[in-house]
Amino acid sequence: MKLCKYLCLISSLYTFALTAQAVEICGRLNQGELIFGRADFAAGVYHNAKEIATTSDGIFMVAFGRDETKDQLLSVIDTSDQEHNFELKISPTQWNIQNIKGIPPRKVTPSDADLAAIQKESKLLGKALKAENTSTFWRSGFIRPVEGRISGEFGGQRIMNKVPKSPHRGMDIAAPAGTPVKASADGVITLTAPDLFYSGNVVVIDHGFGLQTIYAHLSEIKAVSGQTVKQGDIIGLVGKTGRATGPHLHWGASLRNIRFNPQSLLDINSNAEKCFTL
Repeated sequence: MKLCKYLCLISSLYTFALTAQAVEICGRLNQGELIFGRADFAAGVYHNAKEIATTSDGIFMVAFGRDETKDQLLSVIDTSDQEHNFELKISPTQWNIQNIKGIPPRKVTPSDADLAAIQKESKLLGKALKAENTSTFWRSGFIRPVEGRISGEFGGQRIMNKVPKSPHRGMDIAAPAGTPVKASADGVITLTAPDLFYSGNVVVIDHGFGLQTIYAHLSEIKAVSGQTVKQGDIIGLVGKTGRATGPHLHWGASLRNIRFNPQSLLDINSNAEKCFTL
């Protein structure tokens, strides 16, 4: 179901409950989650005093970081220039901790020579995740890019060769090497990079409004930078390039440079019970 149609359907469910200044929220107010909101009366929407992209029919997105502990302020300016403030109370999430052994030592504690490659990767990904244009490709809704067992969850911390590492920034989906990887939604390819230190062969898709998805450890890249893709188009093949112990897809998601659980992109299309009004 198209995301815009879904939010319109949810809107109709609250027809008798909504006031002129009500805001609909779909998703969880939890660490590491993404929510979609809708405020029909909005002339502008602000998250923690920063204006965020909003469609002409009042739809917007907000992401919460993995370690976010502060309550969030959502402000909506109506067409009469009146401000309406709503508090978003963020609940904690229980993260998974994994112990992984057998990683090559240079991947766990990089040498000085490897640091240059790591810094290059960080700059490439950072630039690709800074884009914030007015495209609304995300209205296509989202699908899982490959089927398979979830071998690594967003937010879980990995202890590699007994060395605690940074929390996981995506969802790992185990699948046979060579399995086609699909674009999870319509968008534009903003990065295709081979042989990165951690991510291996990686593709980034920009879906508009500052929302990007990341596809890493590919054995092959089947897309080019600047290419417009439709949901379901093949953009690569599952592999184990970069820092990987076996073939899998690392699927990541970022909104305005805040990494969040990509599962929330799938949940938003299927769980009406997770919608409520402020």
